[in-house]
Amino acid sequence: MKPAFLTDFLLSLPRPLKRALALGADAFVCGITVWMAFNLRLESWTDWSPAHFTAFVGAVAFALPLFIVFGLYRAIFRYAGLPALMTVFKAVALYAVLYCFAFTVVGVPGVPRTVGVLQPLLLLLGVTLSRAFVRYWLGGIYQSIVGKEDQPRVLIYGAGSAGRQLAAALKTSPELVVVGLLDDDDRLHGQVLNGLKIYDPASLVALVAKLRVTQVFLALPSASRARRNEILELVRSAHVQVRTLPGVLELAQGKVQVSDLKELDIEDLLGRDPVPPNPLMLAKNITGKVVMVTGAGGSIGSELCRQIVKAGPAALLLVELTEFALYAIEQELQSLVLEESPVDVRLVPLLANVRDASRMDEILRTWKPHTVYHAAAYKHVPLVEHNPAEGVKNNVLGTLNTAQLAAVHGVSDFVLISTDKAVRPTNVMGTSKRLAEMVLQAQAALLQGQVQGQGGKTRFSMVRFGNVLGSSGSVVPLFRKQIKDGGPITLTDERITRYFMTIPEAAQLVIQAGAMASGGDVFVLDMGEPVKIIDLAKRMVELSGLALKDEANPNGDIAIAVTGLRPGEKLYEELLIGDNPLPTSHPRIMKAHEDFLPWEELQAKLGGLGMALDANDVPLIRSLLKDLVPGYQPDGEVVDWVWMENAKVA
Repeated sequence: MKPAFLTDFLLSLPRPLKRALALGADAFVCGITVWMAFNLRLESWTDWSPAHFTAFVGAVAFALPLFIVFGLYRAIFRYAGLPALMTVFKAVALYAVLYCFAFTVVGVPGVPRTVGVLQPLLLLLGVTLSRAFVRYWLGGIYQSIVGKEDQPRVLIYGAGSAGRQLAAALKTSPELVVVGLLDDDDRLHGQVLNGLKIYDPASLVALVAKLRVTQVFLALPSASRARRNEILELVRSAHVQVRTLPGVLELAQGKVQVSDLKELDIEDLLGRDPVPPNPLMLAKNITGKVVMVTGAGGSIGSELCRQIVKAGPAALLLVELTEFALYAIEQELQSLVLEESPVDVRLVPLLANVRDASRMDEILRTWKPHTVYHAAAYKHVPLVEHNPAEGVKNNVLGTLNTAQLAAVHGVSDFVLISTDKAVRPTNVMGTSKRLAEMVLQAQAALLQGQVQGQGGKTRFSMVRFGNVLGSSGSVVPLFRKQIKDGGPITLTDERITRYFMTIPEAAQLVIQAGAMASGGDVFVLDMGEPVKIIDLAKRMVELSGLALKDEANPNGDIAIAVTGLRPGEKLYEELLIGDNPLPTSHPRIMKAHEDFLPWEELQAKLGGLGMALDANDVPLIRSLLKDLVPGYQPDGEVVDWVWMENAKVA
């Protein structure tokens, strides 16, 4: 009979029968302790005799009634603690008085008087040990078995060094149970590593059912993103949750720990590896120089700051409008400077609005930065559509203000962070970003005409790219939260597609593109193939170990609800207005040729736009934007909150 079966059998017995077994066990302990008391007294192993039987009957007659009175059989042995043991001590103490009086003080023919003293001591030891054993067996081992049955059961993909270390770490974890390893090397299939069998990944679906697997851990820190993507496609079919270890560089400092595991990074779904950055290009406009980042607390701005700190500037000016965002990024960067920066970078947190000319002039005049990365912008399409005047003021006039002051104060390189939504825009946000690009193009052309052949002029450039994974406006954190909450996932349209790139890769490419600028350049990042958002949502559901709920599977876990396109939202984004982008020295950075208005013409039109913005004349703003930005086709009616509210009153 297997121990687990015996345990289950004992625990399934009715309560009265369990008490009868306990009484029988205590009677047995009485017999053993009487026999041992005789052996100790006579200093030899003895056979049972009438004297033994007399002492045994006396022990049972005194002990069991006392144990019943003291409630020893009402306690649940597997949960017995110190109070229960104290009760045993009290019961046996009273028993010892009675038994000693009967067999030592009064005496019984044939029974040595010392038995009356020895047997109660042995009984105390025997009863205490029996309770401790039951607690350990039924309360310790059994609970451990039950707990293991209820815990997530895990397969580790990768039988290499990282997989072995992870399996060893998980052996001591009370939270997970490792049931085996997966590995692509067919020579290892069927082998046993540290007690864990190595399986063929092709049999994953069958293994999930057989071993009741709920999670798969990827212990492949050096695998390419393309290979990880292939593995994720395999795991998707098994409907288990996926967790992963960090990259090999992150694990280089120490052994793999359970705490290293993290939720699957959705960038693994991109299916391509980032091109390693060129250290010389990263350092060109940063190392040993004063650098300024506007919008330093935003998704892109904060990542730019992280990359800049690693390149060792002399000082980094953090310009941010939001107090908490500025506080948070400064605190993070303080730690990063200590850990990863080659020099002691001076961090200067500055609360400022890029539209405030006097404040920006004060900052640029005081520190005279060499390089400015202009990431400050309103980027949420529906919000800007509902507040168009503020969006244009911030994105266009704020950029113009900062760029002109940068030129006045001798900034060498000014890099605008732009967006794919600037291409043939249907919304105010994209239009404002394209107009901001045109402002820089016109300023660059103006400066080139003014100081032809001279050094020291400001080089204006723009870097245009699509969505970054994990940013404040990205669908990925929204979908992750909706999955965690049980759904549904909200999707505006089943046909919608977007370009995606990781935030670190985008920030590194922005810095490298800026280093290649000659003035007026519009750089476009190679974002790979566009991703269909509904496919991304489905993969996130499946790789969370859940099932999609739809007509084909009405009993699934997470549904997808289509809500309709929001104001100004496009089905498809583009990166180029014209054709034939020019290659650069970096395989992921292209240079676009985009038409723009000369500064004299643009300046006059911006003046008219400024008056419309001040009056919040939204129809006029839209009309002027259409005139300024070729390709702008507003989609839908005016949805400015203030405008609509005033229209109700009128």
